[in-house]
Amino acid sequence: MIASVLPTYSRAPMTFVKGEGSWLIEADGRRFLDLGAGIAVNVLGHAHPALVSAITDQANALWHTSNLYHIPQQQMLADKLVDATFADTVFFTNSGTESCELAVKMARKYWYDKGQEDRVEIITFDGSFHGRSAAGIAAAGSEKMTKGFGPLLGGFTHLAFGDEEALAQAVSDKTAAIMIEPVQGEGGIRPLSDHELQSLRKLCDTHGILLILDEVQCGVGRTGKLFAHEWAGITPDIMMVAKGIGGGFPLGAVLATEDAASGMTAGTHGSTYGGNPLGCAVGCAVIDHVNTPEFLEDVNRKSGALRQKLEGLVASHPDVFDSVRGSGMMLGLKCKATNIDVVNAGYDADVITVPAADNVVRLLPPLTITDEEIAEAITRLDIAATAVAMA
Repeated sequence: MIASVLPTYSRAPMTFVKGEGSWLIEADGRRFLDLGAGIAVNVLGHAHPALVSAITDQANALWHTSNLYHIPQQQMLADKLVDATFADTVFFTNSGTESCELAVKMARKYWYDKGQEDRVEIITFDGSFHGRSAAGIAAAGSEKMTKGFGPLLGGFTHLAFGDEEALAQAVSDKTAAIMIEPVQGEGGIRPLSDHELQSLRKLCDTHGILLILDEVQCGVGRTGKLFAHEWAGITPDIMMVAKGIGGGFPLGAVLATEDAASGMTAGTHGSTYGGNPLGCAVGCAVIDHVNTPEFLEDVNRKSGALRQKLEGLVASHPDVFDSVRGSGMMLGLKCKATNIDVVNAGYDADVITVPAADNVVRLLPPLTITDEEIAEAITRLDIAATAVAMA
């Protein structure tokens, strides 16, 4: 008989009942060091006082009205994001998947309004992950994502990740946009170099097409900048955001330039919950904490220390690990052993990591993780790796 919760998840055998900073507490009392942060969501850790205060204060005032009316918290968060980024305008969603849907619509509507109705093709890349909606799986294109869900939404061209020559040849007069993650998350923590991002921007400018960046996982301080593309000194036309922006509350956004968003007029898109008072109150608190020089400098300092220690861990376990890759607090351990074995051994050592494609173990800790907790993380990962090696 089917379970009351649709069985689409393969869940680890733990049930967490409380969170404190970088720690999760299991129903049986065990304390796990959380290097997954809800898949890069809990950027300020669990039960951060500022977020608890923001949601409590707002919950005592007003939860929801819908977008039929002005929402002061939404306006406040939009202003903060516009002031801090390339964007001129923001639309709020509840998730990265919804952000993908709007980004695709926005790019196609842009060209439709310019009288180029055939310009609908969006170039995407192998290993990408843009959510599990019809547009998201069609954009990713992998058999794992799409098998059994046809017919797929058309208009996506899939290229090998990092193949600049193929990309240059794929652009045509039907190309509306290029959509890419500056750091692939689900695909195995594969970052684009600054040069590759700069080349993408130049290619888009040369052909007059839109650049869509998916920063759902790598944004909101995760790489040591507010958004990952800032390292390359470029800006997109459209950007998808979610995960960290809500610090654990379901919240997403699409940021865009005025030009890219020009086709999105009244009635072209909407959301019942998107940008509601609760979500935006929390989002404001997240941005206020993350988007400061002091906070981001500390993320860079700690991420450097974490990476250095992980390099030592890899050297100590050459039969288990191959290398470290990634950016900031979005790091991956490329494994020689099976990555799921490493994740499971971590559970036994009371440390949480996240598997990814390409036999990678993801490390996505809260950005507030302390130096002492980083040291403890390495100790526990060492125990896990030793167990895998001895198995």
